[in-house]
Amino acid sequence: MSNQLNAQAKGVYLITVTPFTDSGALDLDSTDRMVDFCLEKGVTGLTVLGIMGEAPKLTMEESRIFVKQVLDRVAGRVPVVVGASALGFAPMKELTQSVMDLGAAGVMVAPPSTVRTDDQITAYFDMVNETLGPQVPWVLQDHPVATGVQMSTSVILKILKNSPTCVMLKHEDCPGLAMLSAIRAASDRGEVKRVAILTGNGGGLFLPEELLRGADGAMTGFAYPEMMVDVCAAHARGDVERAQDLFDAYLPLARYEQQPNIGLAIRKHILCKRGIIGTETVRKPGPKLSPQDVADIERLMRRQAQRLASLA
Repeated sequence: MSNQLNAQAKGVYLITVTPFTDSGALDLDSTDRMVDFCLEKGVTGLTVLGIMGEAPKLTMEESRIFVKQVLDRVAGRVPVVVGASALGFAPMKELTQSVMDLGAAGVMVAPPSTVRTDDQITAYFDMVNETLGPQVPWVLQDHPVATGVQMSTSVILKILKNSPTCVMLKHEDCPGLAMLSAIRAASDRGEVKRVAILTGNGGGLFLPEELLRGADGAMTGFAYPEMMVDVCAAHARGDVERAQDLFDAYLPLARYEQQPNIGLAIRKHILCKRGIIGTETVRKPGPKLSPQDVADIERLMRRQAQRLASLA
């Protein structure tokens, strides 16, 4: 498959939301608009059924329907990675086989909250390798804020050494710049294979610094994916100051969107305001914005537009 994920991946793999109707059903029309919007903004790839994609709130059949809708709309233009983390290996294997048959580029797996020690973590990912098999490229997701699992640099390096088909690290530890530098240095020295490192900290809140530390791009979500696309592009052509200026213009709204508990509601509200999705519904149980929240967002959006106009 030409779009199969590999260790040379770079750029912006946007973590998408999952659009719902007012009743909480999958909104496939909005899904098509969302895919078109992401492609128009220049993303390198898409990642669906991530933590901000409300994956645990979907049935297995809904997950398949949503992934198929995204893949059909993408039509091979960019790689699509599917979150396959699960409490058990049977559902992980079932979803993985299904989405790879549909044309996914690979899957992403995070450790469950039940593993705590270094030995438990590495043993778990040995079983992930066995479950996914030798033909499925996969992404190691390190997101301790969501999983409660703290993976040290040495543990991540051991997982990479033990995992022939792990081709990417989704790096979300915070603070994580030292870890990023250490992993990249280890691969530069030939101590471990080089994998793509895409960062996910807080909608790109540390993206300029992460790129300077050797990250290959971003795999995270934000209601303005063009921010990450433009920052990565400026950095790639060596214009570090332009990358920082663009990032700074979006930072207040990116920071606001990263509030715990209500961040997804903020992202969906903005996407709805931008005409990308039909409703801002977060499937229950989920947060709702207050009128004061909405007023904050509108003020920040106005200020962001002004700052971007000054950079044009």
